[in-house]
Amino acid sequence: MARRIIGLTGGIATGKSSVAAYLESKYKLPILDADIYARDAVQPGSVALANITQRYGPEMLLADGTLDRKQLGNIVFNDESERAWLEGQIHPYVRKRILSAQRQLTDPIVVAVVPLLFEAKMTDLASEIWVVVCDDEQQCQRLMRRDSISRSQAEARIASQMPLIEKANQANLVINNDGNLTDLYDQINREINQ
Repeated sequence: MARRIIGLTGGIATGKSSVAAYLESKYKLPILDADIYARDAVQPGSVALANITQRYGPEMLLADGTLDRKQLGNIVFNDESERAWLEGQIHPYVRKRILSAQRQLTDPIVVAVVPLLFEAKMTDLASEIWVVVCDDEQQCQRLMRRDSISRSQAEARIASQMPLIEKANQANLVINNDGNLTDLYDQINREINQ
């Protein structure tokens, strides 16, 4: 049987982490998390962090020398060209880490959680694509609550990504996360147990 590499994606705050956590705990699937790799890409001493500091100044760093994500977010979520520049610093590193991890694993099913799977042109890293969706208002409320940000900040972050409907149209599986966790888990179980 061919190895399944699930590219798990969706919009910001639609529930990708909930799906990944369930796949990991219930099915013991290895999770390759692009967000973790993206954080690694900007660790103190990294080329990406040096480039960010050179571009935006030393005020992009917190007292401990780490990246001030909140301040950087305020720049890149409001300026498409700056976001594209930043992604150019981070995405190649993330791609390399995912490929390396895939080569090291022997599991028959591997999950790569890549929030910007389509935007970063990383769909080739997966044999199938799962997109987690929820309704617009739910997404906005979840994001405001999760990140303690205003509605306008949440809307800017959502707008910075490809529309959910476009992602869903390219998916092998669309997971609807409008309901409760039981509904969410039922959808996942059906797909994994096929």
